[in-house]
Amino acid sequence: MNYASHNKEMCHSLELAEPVIFMKADSSLLKAGKPFFIPDFSAQIEYETELVVKISRLGKNIAEQFAHRYYEEVTVGIDFTARDLQNDFRKKGLPWELCKAFDHSAAVGRFVPLSEAGEIGNLSFRLEINGETVQQGNTADMLHPVDRIIAYVSRFCTLKIGDLIYTGTPAGIGPVKIDDHLTGYLGNEKLLDFYIR
Repeated sequence: MNYASHNKEMCHSLELAEPVIFMKADSSLLKAGKPFFIPDFSAQIEYETELVVKISRLGKNIAEQFAHRYYEEVTVGIDFTARDLQNDFRKKGLPWELCKAFDHSAAVGRFVPLSEAGEIGNLSFRLEINGETVQQGNTADMLHPVDRIIAYVSRFCTLKIGDLIYTGTPAGIGPVKIDDHLTGYLGNEKLLDFYIR
């Protein structure tokens, strides 16, 4: 919930004093262009395209002004959500892990050095499904910029080398179906490319 446009489409408050954080297991990762298989426990799997930052240094209680020292690479990723489960869990006040952290729910693209990608505060990214742009965003529109997210998370959890931080999705989320072809771009560079099975 780090973009006002997404909060509006989900009918959430736009006033978020602190980032909303949840965790995914390492078994959530879907790498190297492998296909995503729709799980049998959900009838409504939706994509959420996000900028992903890879942590490059061990850190705890990182001050926001020093957070930029803790990452050097970025990519585009998909946070898959079992939306039907999430809606049910929300009504019951239950945690989100089963609808957000299931196996292969975190597709991650090829990382590129930030020195090539550009200024972290102004990176455009998008998702195409079957050749059509379905979601696009820019880090300039974040409610909480990357450095603030890193500082906030590091108050609670030690950040380790290789940890990935998905930084939130803009408006435009939607469902996926079998045989969809998903491609994710940072600027005009394709970093993510896989199929739904």
